Amino acid sequence: MFITFEGLDFCGKSTQVKMLKEKLEEMGKKVTLIREPGGTQISEKVRDILLDKKNSEMHIEAELLLFSASRAQLVREKIMPLLKEGHFVISDRFHDSSIAYQGYGRGINLDSVNTIQHFAIGSAVPNLTFFIDLPFDEIDKRREKFGATNLDRIELSKIDFYHRVREGYLEMSRMENRFISIDGTLSIDEIHGKIIDFVQNWIVNNK
Repeated sequence: MFITFEGLDFCGKSTQVKMLKEKLEEMGKKVTLIREPGGTQISEKVRDILLDKKNSEMHIEAELLLFSASRAQLVREKIMPLLKEGHFVISDRFHDSSIAYQGYGRGINLDSVNTIQHFAIGSAVPNLTFFIDLPFDEIDKRREKFGATNLDRIELSKIDFYHRVREGYLEMSRMENRFISIDGTLSIDEIHGKIIDFVQNWIVNNK
C-alpha cells in the first residue's frame, strides 16, 4: 500500500507520518517511510538545491522540473521496488505537492504540471492521500514560532502564495477519490485516529 501525506508547511503532517508508521509496524506490517524531495542519494542532492535560501533566483519552471526529477528517481529506485516486496510505503509529500505548490501556488499551467507529474511517477499513484488542512492563520503562527532564520527557500514564500496552495489542495480533495481531507485543528491523537480508521478500512476492502 502506498500512502502519502500532504498539506501546507507546519500543518503537522510529519508527526502523523511517524505515528502511522509506528501503528502499522505494531500491526506486523513492513513499513518504509520516505520524504519528498529526497529519499535517495540523488534526490537528496536535488533537495539541497531546491531548499537552499541562496537559490532565490531559481525560476519556477526549474523548480517544478527539479522536484519532478527528484521524484522520478525516488519512484524507480525506492517506491516501486518496495511495493513489489510487499511494503507499506508512506511518503511525506508526493506529486500532489507539485500540483498544489507549482501549479496553483506558482501559477504554472496546470495541464503542463499534471503531464510532467504523470511522466515522473508512472504507475506509482498513491492508494490514499491524507491532506491535513489547517487555516493559514494557524500555519503562520507556527511558522513565526519556528523563526525566519530556520525557514527554507519554500517556507519563506509570501502569504498569498500559501493561500493559493491551500485552495489547490482543497480543489484536489474535491476531485480525487483517494484524497482524504482532515481537519488539522483537531488534536494530534484525534487526527491519528481518523487516519488509522481510513487505512484499516482500505486494508479490509482490498484483501
